[in-house]
Amino acid sequence: MSTPSVEPVPLPAKRRVAQLAMLAFAVVIVMIAYANVGLAIDKQIPAGMLTYGLGLGGLVLAAYLVLAKFAPWADPLILPLVTLVNGLGLVMIYRLEAGKMPLASASTQLLWTAVGVVMFSVTLIVLRDHRALQRLTYTAGAIGLGLLIAPLLPFIGKDINGARIWISIAGFNLQPAEFAKLSLVLFFAGYLVAKRDVLALAGRQLFFIDLPRARDLGPVLITWGLGLGVLIMQKDLGSSLLIFGTFIAMLYIATQRTSWVLIGILLFVGGAIMAGLLFSHVQDRFTVYLNPEDPALFDKIGGSAQLMQGLFSMANGGILGTGLGQGHPELIPLAFSDFIFPATGEELGLTGLMALLMIYALLVQRGLRTAIAARDPFSKLLAGGLSFILAWQVFIIVGGVTNLIPLTGLVTPFMSQGGSALLANWILIALLVRMSDAARKPPPQAIQDEGMTQVFQR
Repeated sequence: MSTPSVEPVPLPAKRRVAQLAMLAFAVVIVMIAYANVGLAIDKQIPAGMLTYGLGLGGLVLAAYLVLAKFAPWADPLILPLVTLVNGLGLVMIYRLEAGKMPLASASTQLLWTAVGVVMFSVTLIVLRDHRALQRLTYTAGAIGLGLLIAPLLPFIGKDINGARIWISIAGFNLQPAEFAKLSLVLFFAGYLVAKRDVLALAGRQLFFIDLPRARDLGPVLITWGLGLGVLIMQKDLGSSLLIFGTFIAMLYIATQRTSWVLIGILLFVGGAIMAGLLFSHVQDRFTVYLNPEDPALFDKIGGSAQLMQGLFSMANGGILGTGLGQGHPELIPLAFSDFIFPATGEELGLTGLMALLMIYALLVQRGLRTAIAARDPFSKLLAGGLSFILAWQVFIIVGGVTNLIPLTGLVTPFMSQGGSALLANWILIALLVRMSDAARKPPPQAIQDEGMTQVFQR
C-alpha cells in the first residue's frame, strides 16, 4: 500500500462570509454613530465621514484578508468585536474634538489604529507557530523588566501628571509598560509550564487550605517586589496591580491551588498599606478615593476633580444617555484617554455602558475559550493570561472611574486615545488569534491512494 498523502481540511466558505458580514456590520454601526455626532453638533452629516468610513473599512478589510490567509481557523468573533470597540473609541474621540476639547484628535487615533492593524498583520505573518515563543521565556522576562525600568533612565524617562511612566524618543512619547505586560505574560507562561508541578506541591494545612511549601514562594515574592517597585519608583499603581494580579491568576491556572490566590491577595494588600504609609503619592491616591467630594483635593495632581466630574457626567446620562453629541463630556478632564468610559456613559447612558462591557466580556470569553481548547499547556497558560490581563485592565479602569477602587491611570483598551496602549492591545489580539487558529484547526486529512479511503489523523 502506498503512503497516504496529507492534505489540509478545506475551510467552509460560509465561515468566511459570516466573519466578513460581522465586520461590515461593526463598521456600519460605527459610521451611524459618527453621523449622529455630526447631526447633533452641526445639524449635518460630517464632511469627513467618507474619509473615516473608507479608512476604517479599508483597515478592517486588510486585517480580514491577512487573517483569512494566515489564520483561517481562528475564532471569527474576535476581530469584529475589536473593530467595534476600536471604532466606537474613534467616534467618542471625534465627538470630543468637535466639542473643542484640547488634545483630542480622531485623525491621530485613526493613524494609530492603522499602525495597530499593521502590527496585528505582521504578528500573524511572522509568527506561524506561537509555541516557538516558549523558547524565549527568559528573554521575554528580561525584555519586560527592561521596559518597566526604562522610564527611570536619564534623558529618555519623562514625568507626566505626577507619574514617571513615559519615555521620549525622537519626539514621540511612549508608555513602555504597555508592551512590558505582553513580555511578562509570555515569561509567566513559559516559567509556570516548567515549574507548575513543583508549585502545585502542598505544604502545611491551615483552615482546610493546603498552603504551598515555603521554598516555592520565591517567584511570588519576586513578582510582588517587582510590582511594589513599580508602584514606588514610578508612582504607577495601575501597572503594579496589573502585573501582580496577572501573575497570581496565571499561577492559579497552572496549579489549580486556591492558596496561591489568597497569598497573592494578602501580599498585595500588605504592600499597598505599607506603600500608603511610607510614600505620599500613594497616600494621596487613597485619600482621594476615600474623600472624592472634598474640595481641598480637587486641584491636586491626580486629585478628585476629574473623578467627580466623571461621576456627574454618568449621572447626567442616566439609563439611556443624552444622545451622541448632545451631552457635555468635554467638561471631564482627560475624557479622551483615562476618562473616556464616563464620557461614553453620559451620551450612551447605562444601557450603552452595559453593552460596551458585554462586548469586552465576549472578547474575554473567546480568549478563555481558546485557552480551554488549546492542545498544550503553554498555549493554555498564554491564552488564559492574555485574556485575563484584558479583563483585569477593564475592571481596573472601570472600577477607578466609578470610585469602586482608587484611580490607577490605566486606559480603556482600544477606546482611549494614545498609541502605546493601542499597539500593544492589537498585538495581544494577534497572539490570541494565532492560538485560536491552532486550537480550532482540525487534524490534517490523509487520503490513501488505493481506494481513496479518507482517514483522519488523531
